[in-house]
Amino acid sequence: MKIGFIGLGSMGSGMAMNLLKGGHDVTVYNRTRAKAEALVDKGAKVADSVFQACQAEVLCTMLADDNAVESVVFGDGGVLASLGRGAIHISSSTISVALSKRLTEAHARAGQHFVAAPVFGRPDAAAAGQLFVVAAGPSEVLQTVAPILSSVGQRTFIISETPSAANLVKLSGNFLIACVIESLGEAMALVSKAGIDQRQFLEIITSTLFGAPVYKTYGGLIADRKFEPAGFAAPLGQKDIRLTLAAAEELRVPLPLASLLRDRFLTLLAHGGDKLDWSAIGQLAANDAGETG
Repeated sequence: MKIGFIGLGSMGSGMAMNLLKGGHDVTVYNRTRAKAEALVDKGAKVADSVFQACQAEVLCTMLADDNAVESVVFGDGGVLASLGRGAIHISSSTISVALSKRLTEAHARAGQHFVAAPVFGRPDAAAAGQLFVVAAGPSEVLQTVAPILSSVGQRTFIISETPSAANLVKLSGNFLIACVIESLGEAMALVSKAGIDQRQFLEIITSTLFGAPVYKTYGGLIADRKFEPAGFAAPLGQKDIRLTLAAAEELRVPLPLASLLRDRFLTLLAHGGDKLDWSAIGQLAANDAGETG
């Protein structure tokens, strides 16, 4: 399948690589051209513009936030103006529900198709093709792009014909991960101040109560204070909680924990945590308890 791919950050580069491994004809575009050229020896073609990347049956985008997506899609020479009629745009970016609805409507007016396919997993999972994909869009379009989604992920969950539903699921999932990070940080600060080894505590709870990978992954990062390099940067975590709260307000669903997490992220960022992994909010409880060593 002829695919254009825009956005080669820590997640997008791994996803594009796996599309190439899957035998697809992939043309890549990134504002920092060097990131695109790094895939040339793997078989990728490099586009000089968004327009060139859009000369494909399917365009995949993996961008940081709403602003980046809006700029690439709605800007001069952007995706809407460049993608052919009948072509498909798959957005794997974690964006707001409101923007997803706007993209759905705009692509329909242009005679194009839109699929929301955000993913769960960190950069190592993206590189290994082991992401979990949450997809939503018209059923016939999802059937067409199924080989693409299976190339980047180990499993695809199709949840709705309404694309924005996938974005709400993604935001809700990231909200839950942030809750895990905060609660792990608080519990680990508590036992640590009592002189109990955090690693031993983590082994106990992940062997008995919470065996899910999210506890092992983020518990390990908190115990080791390994917040750099960021697999998922703190400003992106703050953005996702903000978008979750916006969706909740629209639906009139109170989310008290999300409000707490918003303030935790703002605290981290106010103290210079912009380049840290979002799991660094798990260190705030220890800081509050005077455990800074």
